Amino acid sequence: MSHGTCAIVGAGEGLGQALAAAFARKGFDVALVSRSEKGSAAAVDAARRANPQAKVRFIAGDASKPQTLEDGLSRLAREAGGVEVLVYNVRGDLRMKPPLAIEYAELRDILEIEVVGALAAAKAVMPAMIDKGRGTVIFSSATAAFRGSAGNPLYAIGKFGLRALAQSLAKAYAKEGVHVAHVRLDCDLDVPIVRHLMGAKFDPKYTASPDDVAQTYLWICEQPKSAWSNEVELRPFTENWTL
Repeated sequence: MSHGTCAIVGAGEGLGQALAAAFARKGFDVALVSRSEKGSAAAVDAARRANPQAKVRFIAGDASKPQTLEDGLSRLAREAGGVEVLVYNVRGDLRMKPPLAIEYAELRDILEIEVVGALAAAKAVMPAMIDKGRGTVIFSSATAAFRGSAGNPLYAIGKFGLRALAQSLAKAYAKEGVHVAHVRLDCDLDVPIVRHLMGAKFDPKYTASPDDVAQTYLWICEQPKSAWSNEVELRPFTENWTL
């Protein structure tokens, strides 16, 4: 028997793929949202391999065009009878530049992807969650949500806004039975893009396993209402941030 539908926005070959497999294995039907079916192919395959009985579907949606997310997820919610878990796993481009070099269009773009897109996804699925008195919404984020940056300010600005949205949704709708959590990944993930960027310097023991991170997302969904986490921070045990 299915635990309901888990919708993952930003279902690529890294954390999105791990999340798709973890939720399918747990007994959820999985809906994977990205700009192209090719972009979600690895996640679709991982979910189907993890649980051949799970209903796995692709939904076209572009975080830079929030209305496409709201439309696609609203359609999913109607067809599936609601969404039990929403994971917004989206990240804008990393553009290294000082703050005064930010172009207005770049700032609008990052806010569309990180904040407006997240709101669109929430607006599509949360009303039904509120009606049912249950549901979980998880936003993938970073420690950039806690501090500005001299060299990568666009990323920090986007994640600051995402955290504010997550907190606002949590404060407004927890009493309605909807659990909203902001997950700060203060680490490099062992994903293809990180391996490519680090090249010969890559060492998996200094990164976080996407499969292990996905287990924490499942744990958030299973927390009892009397002890919810709205802010969760993850890092590998080898991380030297305390030094």
